[in-house]
Order: sequence, then C-alpha cells, then structure tokens
Amino acid sequence: QVQLAEAGGGLVQAGESLRLACAASESIFKFGSMAWYRQAPGKEREFVGVITSGGTTNYADSVKGRFTISRDDPLNRIYLQMNNLKPEDTGVYYCAAGTGWGMRELDYWGKGTLVTVSS
Repeated sequence: QVQLAEAGGGLVQAGESLRLACAASESIFKFGSMAWYRQAPGKEREFVGVITSGGTTNYADSVKGRFTISRDDPLNRIYLQMNNLKPEDTGVYYCAAGTGWGMRELDYWGKGTLVTVSS
C-alpha cells in the first residue's frame, strides 16, 4: 500500500509564500500523475494542480500564476510552491497519486496538511 505524507502547512499572512512537500513510500515515477487538492472549511475538495510522470503540469484557474508544482523523482517527492497567498487559499491540502487528475483517477491520498492564510 502506497503511503503519501504531506508537510509544510502553517499559518501565514496574505501575500506570503509556503512550500508544501509530499513524500511517497514508493517510487512516484510509476504513477501517471501526482496531484494536489484542497478542501476549505465547509466546502468540497477541489483540484489545485497536477504534475505528470513526464513533467507536464496543469493548474486550477484560481491558482495559475501563483502556485507551482515540481517533482523530485529520486527522493519520491513532489512539491507545491505557493506564492502570493490569499485568504481563500485556506484549507487542508492533500497530495494524491494515480493515473489522472480527476478524483476517481487518484488511488492514493495523504492525510493532508493545513494551510491558513490570514488577511
């Protein structure tokens, strides 16, 4: 069973940056996609961004230009660099792995890390 563990969440002020990391217990290269999702209080989980095994990235419109996903295959990690954070970015951020970036295509999920952005 693949395990994913997120780290790097915390409390920041609007305009600041955070870098989240997701560590996998196995090689991430075998997954077609590694994705980030988030869930704000009282809201459904939503797509943030994805990186494929080939390095292609795709982002939700709400984070384009501010968030960047990268991967380090030897370390079995992916990262989410979040710049110019806004209060609406607050939520629990989850890392996931699978064959695509829809929730049904992601077979493995971490437990999440909380990001709180104050205004």
